[in-house]
Amino acid sequence: MTMDVTFLGTGSAYPSPHRGASALVLRTEGECWLFDCGEGTQTQLMKSQLRAGRITKVFISHLHGDHLFGLPGLLCTVSLNSNPDPQQRLGRVDIYGPRGLRHFLRVTLGLTGSQLLFPYAVHELEPTSDQSPEEGQLSPEVTADGPLHPQEQPGRTISLDVSSECYLLFEDKRFVVQAFRLFHRIPSFGFCVQEHDRTGRLKTELLKELGLKPGPLYGRLKAGEAVTLESGRLVLPAEVLEDATPGRKVCILGDCSSVLGEGPLRLCHRADILVHEATLANEHREKAVEHGHSTPEMAAAVAQACRARRLVLHHFSQRYKPCGAQKEGGKDDVSELKRQAEDALQDSGVEVVLAEDFLTLNVPIRCDQSLPVR
Repeated sequence: MTMDVTFLGTGSAYPSPHRGASALVLRTEGECWLFDCGEGTQTQLMKSQLRAGRITKVFISHLHGDHLFGLPGLLCTVSLNSNPDPQQRLGRVDIYGPRGLRHFLRVTLGLTGSQLLFPYAVHELEPTSDQSPEEGQLSPEVTADGPLHPQEQPGRTISLDVSSECYLLFEDKRFVVQAFRLFHRIPSFGFCVQEHDRTGRLKTELLKELGLKPGPLYGRLKAGEAVTLESGRLVLPAEVLEDATPGRKVCILGDCSSVLGEGPLRLCHRADILVHEATLANEHREKAVEHGHSTPEMAAAVAQACRARRLVLHHFSQRYKPCGAQKEGGKDDVSELKRQAEDALQDSGVEVVLAEDFLTLNVPIRCDQSLPVR
């Protein structure tokens, strides 16, 4: 099963001619999950090889506009381009994000008289008081539940699991997706997409020696069931299956100056891709932290603590132009951000990647057969 990550916007604060506002898509087997949706995301989607109509889930890290303003427009455009035939319509779009996201969509869609040709549900994460300064926390009155939008279906309200320090968003046959807390000017979250481990291959030569021919019993063993041969011999799956292949893991952090608790570091342990903001260079650390942001060195520290395989930097201040747009002799060289992260990760084995708009990174199936500690 293929899996890749495409960056649609890698800039901070606002979209510019050089960088879109924050947005990226995780794609797997034709299904697309959108993480953050800054202003102009739908235009970036049109320029990419991705199809907006394939987006089935949206994850919003926090409620700052450069991560959210594009969502109402995107939903409306997807609706306009969808098939009006009820038999061909899109299924429900599930949207995950901080408390207040429901109210935002109800107000924007309601005031503009926007109707959708598909249902949606908003599942809100309850933040904790230590995720932001007091002035960054929304009062319950502002986010109080009101009437649903005509196409809105009831969503869940998800509280922190204190024991794991994470939020379980959902689990299906392929993935388990969890969120975790970050510190920012307003409550912010990161997301961990963990693919389930793949069952090992059948040892067909051994099965032949046992007198077992290809057929339904192979499927039962592959599914983890023990089978009894005609001779009465009980064959256990562990005897005839090779080691399981570890599932892939992609972790995407919203804006932050720190990760809260040890739980997120355990959750992101050995992530194949860790996406972390690096808004300003190391020499601007004080300013970055003051505004709830990170530097390359701070991002590297998180990657090292998680023992991530690959650290992808994004959410750059608009002062840092993409490499192709950098003027000769310019003082704000984006490649310097990569160098700073690499210096902090020297001899750690962590690869550093500088994200640019429309960069697609493949997440290959792991070749090693050893399951990482989680």
